Amino acid sequence: MRLGGWSTRHRKTAIIGWLLFVVVVAVVGGMSGSRQMTNSENGTGDSARAEKILEDAGLQTPAGEMVMLRGDRPDGWKDAVRDLTARLERTGEAVRVQPPVRSENGREALISFEMKGDPDTAGKRVEPVVEAVKKTESAHRGIVVYEFGDATAQHRLDDMLTNDFKKAELTAVPLALGILLVVFGALVAALLPVLLAVTACVGTFGLLALVSHKLPMFDSTTSVMFLVGLAVGVDYSLFYLRRERDERAAGRDAGTALRIAAATSGRAVLISGVTVMLAMSGMFLSGLLLFHGFAVATILVVLMAMLGSVTVLPAMLSWLGDRIDAGRVPLLNRRRKKGVHSSGGVTVRLMRPVLAKPKLFAVVSGALLLVLSAPALGMKTEQLGMDKQFGSDAPITVAYQEITGSFPGGPAPAEVVLRSDEIASPRFETAVADFKKQLAASGRFGRTVDVEAHRTQGVARIEVPLAGNGQDTTSRHALDTLRDDLVPKILGPVSDQVYVTGELAGSRDFNDQLKTDIAPVFLFIAAVTFVLMLLCFRSLPIALVSILLNLLSVGAAYGTMTAVFQHGWGAELLGMEPAGAIESWMPLFVLVILFGLSMDYHVFVVSRIREAHERGFATRDAIREGIRTTAGSVTGAATIMVAVFAVFALLRMQDMQQMGVGLAVAVLVDATLVRMVLLPSLMALLGERNWYLPRALRWLPSLDHGEEPVERPRPPLVGRAAEQGSASGYAPAVPHRLPACPARRASWVHGCGQTVGTYLYPTRRTVTIVPRCSGPILRRSRATWTSTVRPSPTWPYPHTVVTS
Repeated sequence: MRLGGWSTRHRKTAIIGWLLFVVVVAVVGGMSGSRQMTNSENGTGDSARAEKILEDAGLQTPAGEMVMLRGDRPDGWKDAVRDLTARLERTGEAVRVQPPVRSENGREALISFEMKGDPDTAGKRVEPVVEAVKKTESAHRGIVVYEFGDATAQHRLDDMLTNDFKKAELTAVPLALGILLVVFGALVAALLPVLLAVTACVGTFGLLALVSHKLPMFDSTTSVMFLVGLAVGVDYSLFYLRRERDERAAGRDAGTALRIAAATSGRAVLISGVTVMLAMSGMFLSGLLLFHGFAVATILVVLMAMLGSVTVLPAMLSWLGDRIDAGRVPLLNRRRKKGVHSSGGVTVRLMRPVLAKPKLFAVVSGALLLVLSAPALGMKTEQLGMDKQFGSDAPITVAYQEITGSFPGGPAPAEVVLRSDEIASPRFETAVADFKKQLAASGRFGRTVDVEAHRTQGVARIEVPLAGNGQDTTSRHALDTLRDDLVPKILGPVSDQVYVTGELAGSRDFNDQLKTDIAPVFLFIAAVTFVLMLLCFRSLPIALVSILLNLLSVGAAYGTMTAVFQHGWGAELLGMEPAGAIESWMPLFVLVILFGLSMDYHVFVVSRIREAHERGFATRDAIREGIRTTAGSVTGAATIMVAVFAVFALLRMQDMQQMGVGLAVAVLVDATLVRMVLLPSLMALLGERNWYLPRALRWLPSLDHGEEPVERPRPPLVGRAAEQGSASGYAPAVPHRLPACPARRASWVHGCGQTVGTYLYPTRRTVTIVPRCSGPILRRSRATWTSTVRPSPTWPYPHTVVTS
């Protein structure tokens, strides 16, 4: 590949240019800062329209806070309330402190107030308020104080994201390094993919900060980017570096090994990267800016990882040379060398029963995947509130539950936003009074209804506490009554525009939008997968099987997430707490990510199978050969991905846990049950029909994945082949395109005792490819003759076709 060749010839330019680019974008991005989504940008439907009315009127929804004081007797909290009010006012951050609201039993009092200034920065300024609340509780014996609100929740969320993200970095990177150390058996070789992946993530951080000023980002976007970037970046470098090292172990010189790696694994990385980016671009079809941000972040980090693997990595390998094996771990290095020269005996033994009884294994493996997917039929999605995100034991969750228990609807009220030219008129005041009366009569709403009218802007805002805890069935019924009955009937006639927003309303609108989005996104990704498989393999059955296998992997991820986080099955064993629902954006995100990532393994494995078939292997022998030659790379890459995703599953945020578990299970299932059992059994059942392409589609170009198997070096050989060739050295046996027809294996024995595979066709013509070398042929079947084959651009070594 030309890009790899340029990098090896201009290695200083490639390495210094990469580092300079990463440093510049990281510094510039850090200096420019990043912009987070506003409420209207993050929402959709009526709730987003309501937020847009407020923003256009210059009326930001303030960061509201609530403090509940509980005494050991009725009205025992009065002194503490006066003390707390005074302390809050002295902080300079609390404004509009409301008089206390007394609970029905008289033991609790609720104080509401707002944070001064920009609500987006309230979480950074809430610490003095939190300290005032703590001091009040300490000064009054018998009083228990609970605080919850937008600012305290944001403060807690920022702390958790910062600490958890650092934990993920400190855990995932050493874990990936340890796995690579086992794979390569040398410290320098293990460090190189990790360093490239980390620099790709750092560069993407800077790019995202710059992009966010045009397309604002969600809180979790950087975490998602790091998750995908580390996994993909390490895997791409692993494929490239492993191929180069295998070529060196096969006896190639450094320059030749790099050329082969660039022409094979380099091309594979480019195709895989483009495939993943195309899959990620499906998120642009969503009507939610959240997914647009996810799409930009994942596409950028995959692009960075791909470019680093095909430019900087070849330059580093050219510069290091044999020093790539520095820091050898004796035991691991011996195991690696043994693996290079092994024939994949374990994989071959595993394949025997699968290929002997493909129908049985196809049915059993398919049934297992359907069982794993079954819980997904009852999946329930919602935008998880702070109580579910943080876990039931978190102090902020305890405060939320205590406040909603004593004052239903308080922390998560619905909000009616309207624009009207009649706000100052008696007719509007009469409608609002009637609205309050109907709310009280329905019995589905709280007692305190706050009305805030802005006559200059012609905008009004009405806070309506919902019965229940703000997320349960009672609250949902109250929201339905508000949206479908009371608001349009009473406030509609006096309003130009009127919408209902709030936490529950926003969650419902978000879910409704996702239900609309998932069909076009899935169809786009399925179409991309289908077209790429046709171009790669020129096979209609393989294209259809690819979509089926990806769907089963996604179904297994959905089923596992639903079982663990919605139903709680096995959650205690994993040390996790079920939320009773799946985060709204998770299903669509997991679908896109898994379709992109699984394509890499699928193309890699099926390419080897097709290659073996075109060299003359019978279908089942080709399947066995393809699985055997890819088992090591796929296992190593999948292990790294599972390990990285599992790290995120151990974080404290519920959405990160769901994402980590879903992706880890899907990759594990995809690399084992799907690629090792279901794929070979289905291909064995299809037989020669695997390569069927309708005549109407034969005009399609072929997109070569570029991977070729690594052969063991063979000792010199003499005979008729040597007489026709040269004695300048040996070249490995190489793939040669043979007629696709049933073949039977035979053997060819060299003077050294080395056996080379040959193929006996129905015409009783045996064809093989041997090195140009010297040495006597001990035995042969029939007379032999040779014909020299001109070196091809993709395999530049001299080789000879021997037929008998």
